[in-house]
Amino acid sequence: MSQEGIAHFFEADHDRLDGLFKKFQADKRAHFPEAQKNFRDFKRGLERHIVWEEEILFPLFEAKTGITQGGPTAVMRLEHREIRETLDQIHEKVRNQDPETGTEESRLLAVLEEHNHKEEHILYPMIDELASEEDRKGVFQKMENYPEQEFGCCSPGHSK
Repeated sequence: MSQEGIAHFFEADHDRLDGLFKKFQADKRAHFPEAQKNFRDFKRGLERHIVWEEEILFPLFEAKTGITQGGPTAVMRLEHREIRETLDQIHEKVRNQDPETGTEESRLLAVLEEHNHKEEHILYPMIDELASEEDRKGVFQKMENYPEQEFGCCSPGHSK
């Protein structure tokens, strides 16, 4: 895991996930098996990212600020629910080999764009500012040790 800071690590993960989703979009009509693989990797990666935030980052932010109700992490959790619902809708179509995911993709990208902007420009920098070096090391250690089965996965139809 990165020692460059929480913001740097999570922003790089956003970029990596964006790349996987763009590959899915580019391949879904011409190379569906490759698109499925990219979507599987995107979905699993996004779910991991959300779990790391909700289970590790947000509690640290809440402990450091004392803001637990109605603050930025509450908003982020609501948006995560919307992201997951839309992700599941796309997943269902991909599982059924249906490339007609444009409406769901547009909805997901609209939520992610605003969501990621708030995280990258407000939440992550605040966490980096509030967190000690020991806190940051603890975050990365917890992320590294987090059980893989907690990240969810795609359906059996998305075999490797």
